[in-house]
Amino acid sequence: MGEVGRNHRIVATATPLRLSFVGGGTDIPDFYLEHGGAVVSTTLDKYIYVTVKHHGPPFAERFRINYSKAENVDRIDDIENGIVRECLRLLDMDMPLFISTIADLPGSSGLGSSSSFAVGLLYALHLLRGEDVSAGQLAEEASHVELCMLKGPIGKQDQYAAAFGGLNHIAFDQSGRVHIDPVWLSGDDRRALFGHSLLFWTGIQRDANQILADQQRGISSRLAELHAMRDMANACRDMLLRTFDPLRFGALLHQGWETKQRLSTLISNERIDHWYRAALAAGALGGKMAGAGGGGFLYLVVPPGRQAEVRHTLREMHEVPVAYEPRGARKLFTSIAYRTLDFAQT
Repeated sequence: MGEVGRNHRIVATATPLRLSFVGGGTDIPDFYLEHGGAVVSTTLDKYIYVTVKHHGPPFAERFRINYSKAENVDRIDDIENGIVRECLRLLDMDMPLFISTIADLPGSSGLGSSSSFAVGLLYALHLLRGEDVSAGQLAEEASHVELCMLKGPIGKQDQYAAAFGGLNHIAFDQSGRVHIDPVWLSGDDRRALFGHSLLFWTGIQRDANQILADQQRGISSRLAELHAMRDMANACRDMLLRTFDPLRFGALLHQGWETKQRLSTLISNERIDHWYRAALAAGALGGKMAGAGGGGFLYLVVPPGRQAEVRHTLREMHEVPVAYEPRGARKLFTSIAYRTLDFAQT
């Protein structure tokens, strides 16, 4: 008979989504390795959940992977989900595994869900092997998977935001080093920031890679805009460290959104422009489309006294209440999953 009673572990992680305020696009290596980049972003109380456990008899497949679709395959090379496939390759994990993920919000929506998934999955795989890892290691491993192994036309801000959590100024220097500096707000200022924040789901899911690839191709002709966006991130950090001023914060986000649209014609469209102009007319102080743009979530800075009017104006969209999340990827639990039994005939 085979081995009886061997314990296997199950691991679950939760990794927050992020909202980037200013500087997005300057975290692309093609830009920051020449000019340096910077962003200011915060993590939200919305998460990607990942569960990983050892897989085995009586299941026939070697890998069972559940996300928006189900995959049952026997070889890592046959896994369609690129992040799962390359994370397993990176960590050289070829044992039978069950991997499942669910999310609080839709993917392809500008809140960094793919990077949060990569960070959360890598953390779960390390924990399954009994390894604890730093936030910095998780961020770099996730960046390596997405930028180098999958060759995505993306930046590095999302992986660091997901791994570290909180409200941060993240700088990318010409040497390739990443510097993450927390932006510490008083309790009153943090409540004011999120009290002025509204997030609306447009219902449009888009391919961020297509937008980012178009943006990347135009870097050399848009250096002035990218330099201005990098400098806005530094200005945003300095502004928030003094006190939260909704008028100045909203104006800065508006300036950033106007500048970002010049990077690619795919970042906005007539519907988005209509919604944004209507929100401004109803009392919003500024805002932007989350992430690469083109759809996803519309973020607005709105005084509490004008929020009812803005909500009525954008009533065709679904509002998602959000709050501050100070933590990055974290372990939800690790425990005994089951006891293996020998199903072979004796």
